[in-house]
Formats: sequence, C-alpha cells, structure tokens
Amino acid sequence: MMRKGKIIFHVDMNSFYASVEMAEHPELRGKPLAIAGKVEDRRGIVVTSSYEARAHGVKTTMQVWEAKRKCPGLIVKPPHFDLYRSVSRKLFALLRSYTDQVERVSIDEGYMDVTSLTEDRHPVQLAQAIQQQIKDQLALPCSIGIAPNKFMAKMASDMKKPMGITILRKREMHKTLWPLPVSEMHGVGKKTAEKLVNIGIKTIGDIAHYPKAAFVEQFGKYGERLHERANGYDPREVDPEAESEFKSISQSTTLPRDIQDEEEARLVLHRLAYRLSRKLKEKRSLAYQLSIAIRYSDWKNISRAKTVQQPLQTTEDIAQLAFQIFSTHWNGEPIRLLGITVQALEPVTKASKQLDLFTYEQDASKEPLFNVLQDLEDKYGSSVVRLGIDDKQEKGK
Repeated sequence: MMRKGKIIFHVDMNSFYASVEMAEHPELRGKPLAIAGKVEDRRGIVVTSSYEARAHGVKTTMQVWEAKRKCPGLIVKPPHFDLYRSVSRKLFALLRSYTDQVERVSIDEGYMDVTSLTEDRHPVQLAQAIQQQIKDQLALPCSIGIAPNKFMAKMASDMKKPMGITILRKREMHKTLWPLPVSEMHGVGKKTAEKLVNIGIKTIGDIAHYPKAAFVEQFGKYGERLHERANGYDPREVDPEAESEFKSISQSTTLPRDIQDEEEARLVLHRLAYRLSRKLKEKRSLAYQLSIAIRYSDWKNISRAKTVQQPLQTTEDIAQLAFQIFSTHWNGEPIRLLGITVQALEPVTKASKQLDLFTYEQDASKEPLFNVLQDLEDKYGSSVVRLGIDDKQEKGK
C-alpha cells in the first residue's frame, strides 16, 4: 500500500475533553456527558460532549439549557484545562516514541510521517498498535486517518468515529472524496461552502473538475489550494516545529447581559486588547491586521477587519483600532458578544518597523493594574469594575 510515496497518519482524539473526564472518573463512562463553561449563567455553552450525549442531539456550542432539554439525563461538568493539557503532553510523548516526525496541530490532534516505519509493517497494523496503546495507557479513544498527504489523512480520520481507522488513496478519490458535499471538505468554512453552492459547486468532485484558472480567479490563492487538495495534491511536510508557528490570535467574550452603551463596549474591547497584547508579547510577535466580531442579541454576527502599516502589539494600539472599527460598523443594536482577532503576524525580530519604546513601556506599566482587574473579574464577574468609566448615576457629581 502506497509503498512508493509518503504515508501520513492524522491522529484525532474522539471527544477529547469528555473522554479525559471519563478516564479520570470511570463512573461517567457510558453516560451522556457534556463539558461546558459558565454553567450557572446564560454563557453556559457546550464545549464538547460524549457520543452518548450526541446521540440525543447535544452539539458543540449549544447552550446548556437547550442541551439538557434534548437530553434530560445529561451530566454537565466544567472544563479542567490543566488536566487536558497534561494528558495532551502524554499523548504526544507517546506518538513521538514511534517517530520524531510528529506535528502537533492542536491539543487533541496531530500528524505523523510514518513512511520509514512501514517498510516492513503494514500501515494499518501500525495504526492499530498506536490506537491500542493510546487506549491502554491513557484510556482514550482516537481515530486515525492514513493517506499519502496531510489533507487526505485529515479527511480520512473524520470518516469513522469513534475508534476508526480509515485509508484514503488517490486512485480511489472518485469514490471516497469526490461525492462528499463541499461543506465536509477540510478547509471549507460555512460561508465559503455557501458561495460554492451558489455557483453550482456542490461536491468536492465539482471543485476538482472546475477549471483551475477560473476557480483561482474567483477565490485567489485560497482557491488554488482548495483546487489542488480536491485533486489529492498537498505538498506540505509533517513539520515538528510547526507548533511554535501561529497565524492569528483571538479573544472574545459573551457578555453577562446585552449592552447598548458605547462606553461599555469600549471597556470590553480594551480588556480583550489587553489579553491580546499579553499573548503577542509572550510570542514576541507583531500584528498587521485586526478584525472585530460583533454578535447581536438576535444572534446575527458581523466581522470587520483592517490592515495597518504600523505593527500592533500594545494594548492601547489594539484597543484604539478595535474601537475605531467598532464605532464605524456597530448598528446601535444590543450586543451579546464582542471579539478581537489579530493576524498577519510577524516575529519582532523580523518586523519592518520598530515598536515605539515609550508606548511599549507605557503599556507595560499598566499591566499590574490590569492583572488586578482581571482577578476581580474572574472572581466577581465582568461588571465589578469599570476602568475609567463612571456609572451614569455618578456623572455630573
């Protein structure tokens, strides 16, 4: 099987957070379980759920009250991220015991280049051994996709869950991948899928057979990548160092109550900007593009972005640009969620322009205050402190 080319595994943990909780608490096994944050208020959103819960219609991002309505016996637990990260480290240590060619994609999935390991061992036998070892040592289920490249391996791992092993071959794409709807193609989001369907492209096969030049003309470099992958071409190597690279950082918050006050929105954006600034500094990176997300009380979402010439890293710069975009595009309706994403990232050492040192030090001097505010917010809620904003009742005194 594929002995002349590369053999790539995509290892994808099944319902990872819920599975980790079941491994820690065996009494939860076989029961409908959901992991959700802020279960005590309306921000209680399902992060993941067990397959028993999914059988009742419980889905990721569903509100807890709705999940309980669909599954009256649902057990809801808050997330324990330190535990999940610890288990993830054990998982990838296990994978690296087979080969150093392991690329961690997220906390619960990664690629392995096992070409050299299959010279005298069938890929399926190797996948079975890895899957069983993960089950025995960590008590966790996983699915493994086997293919000649990363895209096809990712598609394969999604096909059988839980505890599936799937092989995808290029010569069989016309039977395995091409009939699938475009919405199931890795790399195609909901909005892109809608655009594709609107121009008559309904399946992955339709993308593969669409004239490449015309497709690229409509969708640019992204379209070229989709067209190549729909035809089974993906030259990306499994890169053990890729984990340290990242393309964007996001922060968002669902508000405890809808807000319709511009100054309140400014405070929320400033708090998100502070968190983003800290992450950028931790990564020693700058951003050249910023977008904000607004979700209104009727669940309508908008996202608007702006590219800048002067790199962003400080809280004030991020907050100022975010509020500028917000004030331009907010329609005045009640807001349920606000988010900021910084992208087009570049290491500080490679930046074409230097950060203003005085601004950087000014921003850094505020960090102790923001740390206190964040601690208060985490303990008592986001409305406990309003930085630089007097309550309306106090105005004029």
